[in-house]
This record gives sequence, structure tokens and C-alpha cells, in this order.
Amino acid sequence: MSQPPQPPGPSDPDRTPSPWEQPAAGPEPPTYGQQPGQDPYGQQPAYGQPSYEHPGEQPHGQQWGHQPPYTPQPPYGQYGPPSGPGQRPGGGMNVLAILSLVFAFVFAPAGIVLGHLAKRQIRTTGEDGDQLATWGLILSYVFTGLGLLLCCGWIALATLAGNDGMTGY
Repeated sequence: MSQPPQPPGPSDPDRTPSPWEQPAAGPEPPTYGQQPGQDPYGQQPAYGQPSYEHPGEQPHGQQWGHQPPYTPQPPYGQYGPPSGPGQRPGGGMNVLAILSLVFAFVFAPAGIVLGHLAKRQIRTTGEDGDQLATWGLILSYVFTGLGLLLCCGWIALATLAGNDGMTGY
């Protein structure tokens, strides 16, 4: 009985390999930038082993086996100690205090609301801008009072001008 013809095997020297075939087992040649013996698939080395792109290269500013010193961070939402005398942990200027002063000239009732919100925020966070918020409140109250006086005066003037003393029509 004769055997059916078999496809050429890997030992056939005249055969060209198919692009879908698995390559023959054996050591793979290193790719660009790899040393022989490195993992060609980019696997991470075992825990504790250094991993550098180029052999012999050390991380910037470190010596072999040394790690940078650990700096503890304060817990989330808490501030560390103040930086110096007269400085508060909150830092910069309160934005609502700035807006309070600006709105005192643009729309005074909004400046009043923003000034009170800024004062409360400054008490809780320790930011700068307490005097700015105070001036925003003062100017906002003054301009709101002047605006109310102007409106009341205009209404009184319009009422008196409409009453010209003539009756019967």
C-alpha cells in the first residue's frame, strides 16, 4: 500500500516557508537595542532586578543600589506646618475676595454676597485676602445704599411730578 504524498517538512531544503507557519524552535536573534539573552517580548525583570534600556546605564542621579530618600507627605486635606513667621498654611490670595472688590463697582449686591463668602472661606482655609474682602464689603454696601437712595429719590420725584394739582380730568 502506498502512502499519500506528504507536504514538505522542515527538513526539505528546497521548500520556502509559508508566512503562516510557526518558525522553527531555537534561539531568536536579538532585535535592535537588545542584548543576546534578554527577553525579546519586553517582559519585566523579576522583582529587585534593575531594568534599564541600555546595559550599564544607571538612572539619572542615582548610584547602583541606592534609592532616593523617602519624603513623607501630609494626609490628604491637611496642611503641613507653616513655612515661616507670619505665613499661614493656606497660601495665596482668595479669589472670592478679589471678585468681591471687583463686583463692588460692577454690581454691588453681588459684591456683598461674594465678600461674605470670601470672609467665611478665609476663616476656614487660612488664605490671604481678609482686608480685600472687607473693602469689597464696605464699598458694596456703600454703592448699594447709594443705588437704593437714587431709586427711591427717582420714584419720589416721579410721583411728585405726576401730581400737578389739577383735578377732574
